Amino acid sequence: MDLPRIFTIRESSHRIHNPLTPAKFAALGQALHLDPGTRVLDLASGSGEMLCTWARDLGFTGTGVDISTAFTAQARARAVELGVDDRVEFVHGDASGHVADEPVDLAACVGATWIGDGVAGTAELLGRSLRPGGLMLIGEPYWRRTPPDEETARACNAAGIDDFLSLPELIGQFQGLGYDVVEMVLADQDSWDRYAAAQWLNLRRWLDRNPDDELAPEVREELDAEPARYARATREYLGWGVFALMER
Repeated sequence: MDLPRIFTIRESSHRIHNPLTPAKFAALGQALHLDPGTRVLDLASGSGEMLCTWARDLGFTGTGVDISTAFTAQARARAVELGVDDRVEFVHGDASGHVADEPVDLAACVGATWIGDGVAGTAELLGRSLRPGGLMLIGEPYWRRTPPDEETARACNAAGIDDFLSLPELIGQFQGLGYDVVEMVLADQDSWDRYAAAQWLNLRRWLDRNPDDELAPEVREELDAEPARYARATREYLGWGVFALMER
C-alpha cells in the first residue's frame, strides 16, 4: 500500500503537496479562530506540514493518515524537527477508510477528495469523525476560467470540462450537501508556480542521480512536457482552495 514512485519522485522536496504556500496555510489556521488543544484529524496528510506547523504555532493536537510511506516518514521527522512529536502522530494507512477513535474538533482532507470518490463522499467520511459543531476542511480544485475545449481541460489533469466546477458552483455544492462555507483560502498563480515548478527541479535532480533507473524514460518524458503544459493549461484555468465548512 503506497503511492506510485513517480509521485514521490515528483514531490520529493515538497513539504506541502498542493498549491498553497506556508504563509497561506498559516493564514488559514489563524482565520479559523480555534483554541489551543484543538483536536485534528488530517486525512491524506502528506508530509504533515499543516498539522505540524499548526501544532507548533496554534497549540493543536492530532493525527495525520497517509498512504505514502515516504511522506509519512517525512511527516514524523518534521514533527520531531518542530518539537511537536508529543502532540501529533502520523499513521501510514488508507485514509479512505479511516475514522477517528473519538470525535475531533477539526476534520480535514486537503486536496485528496478521491479518498471519498469526490466531495460528497469525502464530506461524509470526515463527518464520521467530527464532533457536533466541529469544523471540516476540504481542499478542492475548481475552474478559475472555463477551458475552451476538452483537450485543454485534460491538460489540467481533469477528465474533462465537467470534472470540476466553477468557484460559485463548488460553494453551491458544499451548501447543497448541508454545510455553511465559513472560511476559504485560495491558491493564486504564484502559489501554483511554487508548487508546480518545484516538481521540475525534483524530476531533473532525480534524473541526474538515476540515469539508468527503469523509470528514467518516464521521468524524462514528464520533464520535457510539464513546464509548457502547466503554463498553457493549469496556470491559466485551474483554481484551487481550502474551504472551511460547518454542518447546518
